[in-house]
Amino acid sequence: MSPLSAARAALRVYAAGAAVILAQLLRRCRGGFLEPGFPRQPDRVAIVTGGTDGIGYSTAKHLARLGMHVIIAGNNDSKAKQVVSKIKEETLNDKVEFLFCDLASMMSIRDFVQKFKMKKIPLHVLVNNAGVMMVPQRKTRDGFEEHFGLNYLGHFLLTNLLLDTLRESGSPGHSARVVTVSSATHYVAELNMDDLQSSACYSAHAAYAQSKLALVLFTYHLQRLLAAEGSHVTANVVDPGVVHTDLYQHVFWGTRLVMKLFSWLLFKTMLHCIPAHTTRRSSHGHASTIFRIPVGKHNDPAGF
Repeated sequence: MSPLSAARAALRVYAAGAAVILAQLLRRCRGGFLEPGFPRQPDRVAIVTGGTDGIGYSTAKHLARLGMHVIIAGNNDSKAKQVVSKIKEETLNDKVEFLFCDLASMMSIRDFVQKFKMKKIPLHVLVNNAGVMMVPQRKTRDGFEEHFGLNYLGHFLLTNLLLDTLRESGSPGHSARVVTVSSATHYVAELNMDDLQSSACYSAHAAYAQSKLALVLFTYHLQRLLAAEGSHVTANVVDPGVVHTDLYQHVFWGTRLVMKLFSWLLFKTMLHCIPAHTTRRSSHGHASTIFRIPVGKHNDPAGF
């Protein structure tokens, strides 16, 4: 990718972000966002990657509020104990735990799955949330460009290793769910099949957008396969909208300023792809479960 192409990629990404902010503003002006409520689900088990911070933390906390057994998968051991303790205290749910999982390491992912399966418990919800955003050029432990390796390949492997458990756990009317967090930037992304590792000319913006497009394409393909086999598992991909989190630390300072100024007004909606009942909609000619709903103020969703 040439420097000019990299600049164009950055402009496309920021344009996508501006469009999302505008959409959230218009929706807010038209009466705000509905906050669906969901029944307690004490018999369901969920895994949330990146659950010690940001959207992942808020997701884990809300699922715990619903009574779910929540397993936070993350690589922040030092923060995990505090996070788990806080969620237990705030939700009055003792079924919250942490298992180490570095999505930038295939070995760590396999080790996590092995430890989870040793528990001999079902899995009803897998939230693929962890990720990096517009970081400087660097590689995962396995040598992949970090956006592509962690955001996409890590979750691709994790999902495939857990599919058998998800299939066993889903039932008619109470499907198991794979919920993958993507981004509106996938609309402006280009999948460079000749240079998936962005090694020719690195653009953090293009690399991030490409990883999110890969997640969307993976989810569509997975849903086709699951639907074809009549599985009681659905694949869902969500766009969280623009949410004020630490993930934006590498973003242009002007963007961070705009988010800080308007977060009180705009960022007050949430995802809702996790309830047990199955909701399907037709998308691109096949049945899939695709939602694009901006997520909560300072990533504290009100309902799942």
